[in-house]
Amino acid sequence: MVETALLFETPAEIYERVFRDLKPRTEVPEIAVRFCRFANANSFIRLENNRLEVKISDMLEGAPAPIQEALAYILLAKLYRKPILSAYSLRYRRWLNRADVRRQIHVVRSVRGRKFVSGPAGEHYNLEEMFEDLNVRFFGGLMARPQLGWSKRPSKTLLGHYDPSHHAIIISRILDRAEVPRLAVEYVMYHEMLHLRHPVDHRGTRRCVHTPEFRADEKQFPNLAEAKKMLRRLP
Repeated sequence: MVETALLFETPAEIYERVFRDLKPRTEVPEIAVRFCRFANANSFIRLENNRLEVKISDMLEGAPAPIQEALAYILLAKLYRKPILSAYSLRYRRWLNRADVRRQIHVVRSVRGRKFVSGPAGEHYNLEEMFEDLNVRFFGGLMARPQLGWSKRPSKTLLGHYDPSHHAIIISRILDRAEVPRLAVEYVMYHEMLHLRHPVDHRGTRRCVHTPEFRADEKQFPNLAEAKKMLRRLP
């Protein structure tokens, strides 16, 4: 049961109470809590000149008091490098994974977020042509084409990703080179296309990006092992 006092605390009062709990021998600094128009459910905290500044996405402004409390414990524990109690992290993750909260975050990201999409034409590969070819070969030509583009920077750690908020597939520019075999690029595109067919599965606090159905379809890609080996050998 939530204590009645918690229901009537201001955000600053919540952070002051949590601060006293985590740092009982330290004088409480000046605390300023602001809700900001972020494109995600992001939150930031910093301590400077004995002033504790907390910036929280305005998506959390109407969150229940126990969620605000959990976030306060998480942020302050991170700031002071203390272990985060599982009860608070679990409470916060469960709230973020609620269907209504995920819908709100999705809408806000699509409206506020800025997405760089370069267009499908690259130096050596055209993503639109590749998408349509794979669409016919593996999806019966029935998959609606999202926005397609190359990343701003040539990343080896993130070769591709699908952004559902902007309905866009972005492929790393490191693959748009003559020395990169087409099979490797096709596999990355095929993998991201599977994310359109198999959305992220949310179960409680678990977020499953690659479901068993996703993995089963991925194995249908011809020469899968060879394509993965090519990607591991990228210069």
